[in-house]
Amino acid sequence: MSSHDVVALNFHESCLRMSDIDLLKGPYWLNDQLISFYFEYLEKRVFENESDLLFVSPEVTQCIRMVSQEEVSIFLGPLRAAERAFVFFALNDNDRADRAGGTHWSLLVFSRPEQTFYHFDSSRNANGEYARGLVAILKRALCCPEAAMRTGDCLQQSNGYDCGIHVLCTVDAVTRQIRKSGCVVGVRSARYDVIRAKREELLATITELGGRTH
Repeated sequence: MSSHDVVALNFHESCLRMSDIDLLKGPYWLNDQLISFYFEYLEKRVFENESDLLFVSPEVTQCIRMVSQEEVSIFLGPLRAAERAFVFFALNDNDRADRAGGTHWSLLVFSRPEQTFYHFDSSRNANGEYARGLVAILKRALCCPEAAMRTGDCLQQSNGYDCGIHVLCTVDAVTRQIRKSGCVVGVRSARYDVIRAKREELLATITELGGRTH
């Protein structure tokens, strides 16, 4: 077994390998596994007692985009998505159903109290078209046919590889705003110092959970 294939951390449904850890040490694009892990960490640890929040993994989001409208409930039904107040989706520009990948991440958040989808994109709304397509699917699946879509205030990335880090930091900012005010509107964009520190923070979290980072 290659050293890159060695398991670094098993956390609930997430499995990180050393190759994933290497991506965190940068400067590299975050993959589906790392974002899924962070979403699961938020769900199982940080917000374990807050059932109003749902963090949908990138893999599930991709499936939702690719299946027929009638099949979307297969993925969102078990998550009780239609009952949640706030639903987070990590969206990328991969338009293939048969493989992971893509070149850019953005964040879509549904706020049921506001009946609004917020799209946060760190690269000049590069994923705008994909976000609009996903919203069209979700309006029916989440029982919110009249929901609006807004572009959220989002710090623009200063390089070509930190879009995933921006997504995670924006999730942190949005959840803080929700805890503070019960809605997404008014959320402040992440700062560059927060973006720069996030990779080390993630590595420290993995270590704290019993994982290995070297």
